[in-house]
Amino acid sequence: MPVIILVADGARPDTLAAAMDGGALPALARLRAEGGAHVVTSTFPSVTGPAYAPFLLGRYPGPIGLPALRWYDRTRTHTSFPHYTRSYVGHEMRHVDGDLDPDSPTIFELARPAIGALSVIGRGLPAGGRMGTGIGFALRAARTHFTGDVRGWLAMDRQMGRDVARRVREERPRFVFAALTGVDKTSHAEGHDDGLVRDAMRIVDQVAAELRADAEHGAWWAETHLWIVSDHGHSPVKSHDDLAAGVEALGHRVIAHPLIFRRRPDVAVMVSGNAMAHLYVELGQRQRPWWPALADRWSGLAAAMVARESVDLVLLPHGPLRCEVRARDRGNAFVEHAAGFYRYLPDSGDPLGIGELRDMNGDAAYEATIDSDYPDSVVQIAHLAGAARSGEMILSAARDWDFRARFEPIPHFSSHGALHREHMLVPLITNRPVTRRPRRTVDVMPSALAALGLPIPSGLDGQSFL
Repeated sequence: MPVIILVADGARPDTLAAAMDGGALPALARLRAEGGAHVVTSTFPSVTGPAYAPFLLGRYPGPIGLPALRWYDRTRTHTSFPHYTRSYVGHEMRHVDGDLDPDSPTIFELARPAIGALSVIGRGLPAGGRMGTGIGFALRAARTHFTGDVRGWLAMDRQMGRDVARRVREERPRFVFAALTGVDKTSHAEGHDDGLVRDAMRIVDQVAAELRADAEHGAWWAETHLWIVSDHGHSPVKSHDDLAAGVEALGHRVIAHPLIFRRRPDVAVMVSGNAMAHLYVELGQRQRPWWPALADRWSGLAAAMVARESVDLVLLPHGPLRCEVRARDRGNAFVEHAAGFYRYLPDSGDPLGIGELRDMNGDAAYEATIDSDYPDSVVQIAHLAGAARSGEMILSAARDWDFRARFEPIPHFSSHGALHREHMLVPLITNRPVTRRPRRTVDVMPSALAALGLPIPSGLDGQSFL
């Protein structure tokens, strides 16, 4: 009973639904009619790479070593002198598998044989199971990225889709995870509602149609699970804040990608998505400091970030189980969690706009926030803020803004990474009805194991919807 997951990277549920309703995606519409279409929450940060961890490990990314697309290695155990930073944009993507918690198994390690196509995470895949990782492909991808060739991404998606379908047809792997990045790339370049985005979605539809046709012809469709998912959404960007330059203008010596070689830096600004960022301070400390001990020296920087027009939320972790949430003109509150229960306690205000929540389990916290501007925010904040590699300040961008004004090959007209619902809500289409309501992308991995008849490891953040 094979499980095939196609990631339409960057697809919003409303945009995908509109394309299906309009007849542009007949294969996906047919899957929806036979199985179902659901809206689930991604993870914070809602960024490609970290947001693949839920699909492949059933875990939130922060606690297992992927706090963002870029981060500062305070322990200096995984990165090198002199900057001790990590960026998965470019050649350091090869370090993702090594940065992951070794005690958290990937589905590639549990379900074999498997294929991973354009998967940022590949631990457990043999060399023959990895697609899109060769030198030739990497050079083609780099040229496409750095020249801003948006249509080139669509050509790469088409080729990868054909190659995945061929290998499924010929090899019949037990598990397939294939990411198609055209929706995300075209959304960044043109806006998520542009016609090119619709073209990228059609490629996903064509791949799904070919996979189905082959399975029906080979008489294995009745046993196949084919799921279409996304890792994050998108929202329009009208203004780009050079966050690193802004922090430097306050008198700090900053390191930020790609300018990471700096003598005696005191703040590391690590932008992801580009609508979220980690700010690291006290860079000489090998153990993570928590906010109460930082207030005397760094309260001015925190206040400046709250006041910044581009910033919607500032998270100040007070410890592994407690985080302060601040917002300009909306006051501050605290997120707490312990033993699987969550609290949201307004203090001087209600920055998330959800009212007080006390002693709720994960499902109840989800339901209490799902219709807000920050769906599943309490659970997501709790897990990211307490992660060992997260920053001492975590920023979520305001609408119409992101945090990177320089160094992007393509000027971004749409972005992601923040806690806003446009970034956090993603589609999940299944070709068979589910038996429990899917809530989060972390539910996908245990569901795939259940479909394959494999044991589900303990300690996952998700629950099977089968």
